[in-house]
Parts: sequence; structure tokens; C-alpha cells
Amino acid sequence: MLYDLKGEANMSPVVGLLYSAVTENSQRLQRITDGMSLEEIDYKGPNHNFNSTAQLIKHITYVDLNWVYRINGLPLPQTLKEQHGPMIDEHGRLPMVQGVSLSILMSTYEGVITMLKDACAQLTDDDLARIVTFGHENEKQATIRWGIWHIADHSRYHQAHINQLRRWYHEAR
Repeated sequence: MLYDLKGEANMSPVVGLLYSAVTENSQRLQRITDGMSLEEIDYKGPNHNFNSTAQLIKHITYVDLNWVYRINGLPLPQTLKEQHGPMIDEHGRLPMVQGVSLSILMSTYEGVITMLKDACAQLTDDDLARIVTFGHENEKQATIRWGIWHIADHSRYHQAHINQLRRWYHEAR
């Protein structure tokens, strides 16, 4: 099997290449969560003290949604903050998510990835150097180029946690 990152036909070359990394990790997230039951989605590890797959998918979705709006140069609407947020709860942890099916979590996530694709289709390679502000505790600055890369990297980072949860879940059965 040959692995490669290929740009989208309707995107400028570098934007397309970065977006293809997001696409690859999006497809990987779908593969590694395929077939998970509601019980497994809500599983929080052997001592019930880790983030569940449901929490991680919702978190990835919310982070990506924030980046889509930053890329578009718009603030995230309050209705979407209420629907998909918050980023962290009052204890500084990922908010609890329980009883939400994999199909709903992944459908929401895929909708955000589609929004990202639409945003990337509007970007030129020169736009990638535009600076945006991000961060929920202290404001940081990054280029849009870094933001698109971060979407791919952040997803893959949490996919490692999901893989570990799956191992623990199946060992406990």
C-alpha cells in the first residue's frame, strides 16, 4: 500500500497538502472507532479516570470547529459554543459526554471537517501566513498554516488515547 499526501483539486498546492493531512487523520479516526458500542464509547479506562472516546471525539470536534471559524476570520457564534462546548469544564477537564452514539459523534465531526474543506477551498497559499489568535486560557498567536497542521496533529494525538482505551476495554472483557 502506498501512502502519500495529495492536495485537493480545488485548493492551492500548500493548502491542499495540509488539508490532505487532516483528511488522512479524519479517515483514521473513523477506522479506529468503527464498530464501537455505546458502552465502549463511554468507557473511561480501568479505573474510570481517563477521558472517554466520546469526550475525546467531542473535544476534537470542538477544537476543529474553533479553527474553522478562525480560518474564516470570524468569531465562533454563541449558539455553536453552547451546542458543542465548552472546551473545558469548571474543573479544567474535558466536559463529560455520556450516552451519545458513535454515529452522532462522528456525524458532527464529519460536518466540521466538511466546513474546514470549504474554508480551505477559499484560501490561497499566501493566506496561510495570516496570523490568528487562539487559546482558551491565555491567548496565543499562530499562522493559519500552523492551525491546519494542528488540526491534523491534535486529532492523531487523541487517537492514541482512543487506541489505548480500546485495548483496555477489550482486555477487561
